[in-house]
Amino acid sequence: MNIKETLQSFSTMTLSERQAFMLQHSDWLLQEMLAHIGSVDAELRDHLIYRTFIELLSDNLLTPQQLHYLFETAISEDFLYLHIGEKATDSVFTRSFSALLVAGLLAKDAELLVLNDDDLHIFFKKIGRYLLLEQDIRGYVQNKGWAHSIAHGADLAATTIKHPKFDLQYAPSILHALKLVTWKDNVYINDEEERLINIVDALLQQNYSEEALIEFVEQAFDRFEMHLMTQGYNNSFFSGRTCTLNFMKTLYFSLKMNNKAHQLQNTIYGQVSKWLKLGD
Repeated sequence: MNIKETLQSFSTMTLSERQAFMLQHSDWLLQEMLAHIGSVDAELRDHLIYRTFIELLSDNLLTPQQLHYLFETAISEDFLYLHIGEKATDSVFTRSFSALLVAGLLAKDAELLVLNDDDLHIFFKKIGRYLLLEQDIRGYVQNKGWAHSIAHGADLAATTIKHPKFDLQYAPSILHALKLVTWKDNVYINDEEERLINIVDALLQQNYSEEALIEFVEQAFDRFEMHLMTQGYNNSFFSGRTCTLNFMKTLYFSLKMNNKAHQLQNTIYGQVSKWLKLGD
């Protein structure tokens, strides 16, 4: 069977037809979808494989064993962390779409609670690692479609925080990654900030300490001073400053519009005002 033709056919099936197909071919289908999760064919990767994964999850067509297998595979070094640190290579598609798959699996597990506790907590411990290490920040790639690794990593982090078994003791590692994700020597142009602020919103929903978030904001701006002391005004400073300010302004207006975390709002306002004036 050809995976692309199979998924095109699968997309037209009724629920009962899909159930019958999965009874016979589920193991083959899942293995093929994983094997091609990072395909440079945007239709196969994005429109067929990713959407089929989401439909399989929403229609409850996967067994607990299959959910566990997909989670264990997708968070591995060969998927979520495949060649992480590379820039402008096709490995980004495997990492980025593995992040989306893991987010989908965690959202489903939040309802079912079938994933292994030990596996979950191992993952929770290193959740910040993906955003920290990812260096390929391209959005749309000509002839290959969306990579959008930072946005997908932000989706994964926010979904992870909302999982009922997530322990807030792991939040600092996520915030550490979030503090540095704006210092990757490029300025984001595909609304990544809109996705990144969902991490802070998810923490607030889980009643994470506003004082800890204020400290995160202050540390993010302390990095400006540290960079100027150690390296001075260079391209890295200006891209990091622009990215951080864009993120903080987006976060500020989101908090203000939703009437949340007033002390955090005030801290962001003060720091943004200070650094905008210094940039004049």
